[in-house]
This record gives sequence, C-alpha cells and structure tokens, in this order.
Amino acid sequence: MKAPLSIICELTHRCPLRCVYCSNPLELAARSLEMTTAEWAATMEQAAELGILHAHFTGGEPLARPDLNAIVAAARRAGLYSNLITSGIGMTEARLDSLLEAGLDHVQLSFQGRDELQADEIAGTRSHAYKLKVAEWIRSRRVAFTVNLVVHRRNLDELAELIAFCASLGPQRLEIANVQYYGWALENRAALMPTRAQMERSVEIVESAKRALADKLRIDFVLPDYYGSQPKACMGGWASQTLIIDPAGRALPCHAAGVLPGLKFDSVREKPLRWIWTDSPAMNKYRGDDWMAEPCRSCERKTVDFGGCRCQAYLLTGNAANADPVCALSPHHELVKSIAAAESTPTCATTAYADDPTSISPRAEAAGKSSGWVYRIFNPPPGIPKADAAQANAGRTESCEQPATATTTH
Repeated sequence: MKAPLSIICELTHRCPLRCVYCSNPLELAARSLEMTTAEWAATMEQAAELGILHAHFTGGEPLARPDLNAIVAAARRAGLYSNLITSGIGMTEARLDSLLEAGLDHVQLSFQGRDELQADEIAGTRSHAYKLKVAEWIRSRRVAFTVNLVVHRRNLDELAELIAFCASLGPQRLEIANVQYYGWALENRAALMPTRAQMERSVEIVESAKRALADKLRIDFVLPDYYGSQPKACMGGWASQTLIIDPAGRALPCHAAGVLPGLKFDSVREKPLRWIWTDSPAMNKYRGDDWMAEPCRSCERKTVDFGGCRCQAYLLTGNAANADPVCALSPHHELVKSIAAAESTPTCATTAYADDPTSISPRAEAAGKSSGWVYRIFNPPPGIPKADAAQANAGRTESCEQPATATTTH
C-alpha cells in the first residue's frame, strides 16, 4: 500500500471565526475530547514511519492550542514539512517567531474579502483588520507564505480586485477556492452558490491573472462542483494521497467523511496509524474500483476521478456508492443542475448585520432565518460541559492571545 503524501491534523474545532462556508462538521468535537500533546507527537512519529512527508495543522483555529509549538516541534523532529493553516486570530509577532523556531515551514493565511465590512460579515466576527497585521508579520520573515481566498456569489463579481488585493499581501502562492458544499457551507448553499455567468467569468479572470503574475505569484484555482460535467478526483481518490486526523483522533480519508453512515473510522488513540491506513475497513471501503457500479465501473475516467466525491454522492443522492452527481453520466446529474439554477438566484441579499458585526448572535438568531446566514457555532451534545461549548465558540485558551479588535461573542 502506497503511503499518503500528507497528514492533515485538525488540532481543534475551537475557532474565533464563524465562517458561513466552514467545512467543519455540524457536530464539532469538544475541547475535552481533543488529543493531547503527547498523542499528537506520537502521531507525527507514526506518520513519518509510514512515509508521509507533509503535516498540515488546521482546525478550527490551530492557534487556539497553547501547545501548538510543541506539536510543530514534534513534526520537525519526525522530519515532516509543517504547514500552519490559520485565520491569524490568536497570532502575535512573538508567537510567530516561536513557531518558526520550533520548525514551522509554511503559513497559509485565510482572507474572506478585501472590504472589511463584507469580510467580517462572512467570517462572523471582526477579524479582517487583524489579519492584515498578521500578513505583514509573515511577509517580513523567512517562511513560505500562501494566502487562501474562498469565493462565492457574494464576492465573485470583484474577483479581479480580490486577486490584486491578495497579491499585494506578498505571498508566494494564492489559492482561490470556490466554496465546497459540506458542513456549514451546505447549510448556507442558497446564499453562496454562484451564478453560471459568475463562474464562467471567474475562469477568464483567473487565467488572465495567472499570465500577468506568472513571475511573481503561483495561483491555484478550485472550480465549483455544481457547474461541472466531470467530477473532481476528491482528495486524489479515497484514502489515496491524504489522511485526516480529527481533534479526537479519528482517522478519515477526507474532511467530510464522518457524515457517511455505516462506517467506523478508527482512532489513532486505539490503533496504529499504519494499520488504519492499510487495513482498516473504512479506509478500504472505496479504494480501487471493486465498489463501483455503473456508470463508473465501465468509465474510462474511473482511474482519473475515482468516481468523484463519496460524501457529495451521499449528501445529494442518499447513497455514497452512487456516481458523484456532478458527473454528466450520473442519473442524478439533473439534480445538481437544478440546485445550481435554483440556488444561484440572489434571493438572500440580507446581510447579517448593518454596521456592527458584534451584533451577530449564536447561529444567526435561530439558524440564520432572520439574517440569511447560518453561522458556525458549537452546540454541545448531552454530557459535554457548557464550558467546552464556550471555549469552542470563543476559540480561546488561557495562553492564546486574542486581539482587541476581535469579538468573542459571535
């Protein structure tokens, strides 16, 4: 069995942002369930022994972990290239320097827009101004720097300006990703779905920017699924290139796989990482093509797109073994087309707040029905202490500094 190239470590689901397109699951892991420093360090060692090369630290907001330096240092000791995927909230200059000293190789900083009011609306909290400071700190240090920009109906009309803004921040790489409709993004799909005209124009704009900035900036562009006729090779194929570890230690083939019924995803707390990757039933469930039915089984693209996304197939058709309905050969393809046509109509024009982002209330006042947005928030299941919920929603720890410009009640 070929080893995965990378391990994505979801260190926590705690986050100071409430992004309306967040791909975290609707049922977030509580702090009390999070893996310890020692458990993450052991996972880094096992990952290196398995042959993994890259460790990506994400969340939630990984800066909410006061032991992030120790985890980064464990990755460095194991010989892994480490990448921090962050909102920047919780970062200070001193903390950035300490992370670099611990061995951090790369930082990916997210932006929700170039206009502060709109960006803060999408993030669900005041954060944009502080992100600009963090970008300056990163740019002034010797560390690889990527800017992540998520695009959707609300900001695609200013894509050219957004690219210019992101380029001005000084990264070596810009990742422009259309919203992928899982988790909280699926809850907000009707407000985020771009129009076909926006999508077609965005391709032209990105290609033009790639040519104009070729000697300065690498631009990667992730297209929206719902307007395609061929599915993406999700994660490079099920349990093929990437392994995700969630905050509680569950090993997953992709971020959204936890929604699939009938699969038991083993934990690194209970099983060796090598066994999970090579032998666990869940990881082998959709490997290869034995599981495929028509039209995938006889399709010449089955070794290219691997049947598309299993989670999307389940969420839209009710059966994870169906062809991804994005595929034009899928009997459910018309469903995707009808969703794109219906939900790209700008019926949700109401912003979550007028001039005061601090007015945002939990889950946008009864699931966003009054505002149009469903904001990411941790609703604890029975048995989870309320303190865990408060920390998950504030993204704080005792030693995680929160900038004065960010609210903690969003």
